Amino acid sequence: MKGPFLTRRNAEPARIADVPLLPPGAFRTALLDALHDESRLASLFAREVDGRVELIAVIADDSAGELGLARTPLDENRFESLTPECPQVHLFEREIAEQFGVMPDGHPWLKPVRTIEGTGFFRVEGDEVHEVAVGPVHAGVIEPGHFRFQCHGEQVFHLEIALGYQHRGIERALAGGPSKKTIHMMETAAGDSTIAHTLAYCQVIEALTGTKPPARAQALRGIALELERLANHVGDLGALSGDVAYLPAASFCGRIRGDYLNLTAELCGSRFGRGFVRPGGVQFDLPAHRVNELARRLDGATRDAVAAISLLWQTPTVMERFEGTGTVEPDTCDEIGMVGVAARACGRGIDVRHDFPSGIYRFVHVPVMTAHYGDVNSRAFVRWLELQRSAEFVAEQLHMLPATPIRAQNSTTLASDSIVASLTEGWRGEVCHVAITGGDGRFARYNITDPSFHNWFGLALALRGGQISDFPLCNKSFNLSYCGHDL
Repeated sequence: MKGPFLTRRNAEPARIADVPLLPPGAFRTALLDALHDESRLASLFAREVDGRVELIAVIADDSAGELGLARTPLDENRFESLTPECPQVHLFEREIAEQFGVMPDGHPWLKPVRTIEGTGFFRVEGDEVHEVAVGPVHAGVIEPGHFRFQCHGEQVFHLEIALGYQHRGIERALAGGPSKKTIHMMETAAGDSTIAHTLAYCQVIEALTGTKPPARAQALRGIALELERLANHVGDLGALSGDVAYLPAASFCGRIRGDYLNLTAELCGSRFGRGFVRPGGVQFDLPAHRVNELARRLDGATRDAVAAISLLWQTPTVMERFEGTGTVEPDTCDEIGMVGVAARACGRGIDVRHDFPSGIYRFVHVPVMTAHYGDVNSRAFVRWLELQRSAEFVAEQLHMLPATPIRAQNSTTLASDSIVASLTEGWRGEVCHVAITGGDGRFARYNITDPSFHNWFGLALALRGGQISDFPLCNKSFNLSYCGHDL
């Protein structure tokens, strides 16, 4: 990685004093150079040090598999915004301004990320331009989120998305940890990504304590992560089918999602994987007779999924609605820093399992699945391809589980004055956890970046120039997390 960064591999700790402390101008130049040189921003956040605010950046170099760390002090509580030259920074800077009261001078749309009250919305002026407001209260169990459309007739000129109505405060609650509550907060950071977030956290703890999970635990963690991906991908494909009124696939996928969730329940008693992944390994083992039963049920669920989902690509009315709807161009994807399924649907082979492998993924390669048109169909097709690869991975790992313990004894004492960045590939995309410890070995700062944080603006851009009636379909094709954004 070029530039004045401290480079580390995924979940490799460092002394915080070894992270270069650059003057604000040099920090800005280094970030822009890196982000214009095919690296991308994994996280940018702030912390308070001795009464002043300090910015910390984590840059991901996918081709080299390296993470670059740098920091800068803000003596006057302001800095020159990077957003005009690098749009993928825009939401990070808004979050920093909201949390710490610092001013990114020159930011084009500096409004709070989570403090909604009293803030205005962007407006398009003109004859016959009208607004359509959706939310923040939604039907059923959907969490709060507000979508403000600027339209001319049915055509969408602009969509502004406002989230953060719950003010969950998870990051603030993590300071001073870890405690008995910490693991449970990780499991509910984004409830449908329990395994991905908990695994990222456990990698942080293991890095700071020097713990090496046994091989069997690593394999079981991989199985749980891919089952989480299977359940959510098949559920999304079913929901997309429902949005275009194609009920055969919608009905079957709803049931098959439950089959995959039940496989996770066989691992640990929870359909969402809570209580399974813990620092040092996993809490529950799989005896031989249950391995065979899981393999049999996995094969049945995947066979049913293939039969149901294959109908989508064979049905002209489905393809008519999927193809060309909600397109995000590849250059736009790069510019705003999209990750996960949404990025791979634009032809970008970004996948933590391949680029920053940890655990079982250091030894078993899962092919990176891409499509190339950036539309609803591409996002659906990437899910379909990944579903098949994940099922193959789980079946393979079930039949070759190493004969080792399932958990290593880990120390409860974390390395002091240290930093570690941990990545996992959740089913939506890259999950990034960054922990900084103080002199007492407790968390002085803990930052979480859910993939939704990178991708919500992609949904807004996907609607531009399209029809407002396409919104439910586009929204489901991204299927981003409200709660994962509100940390």
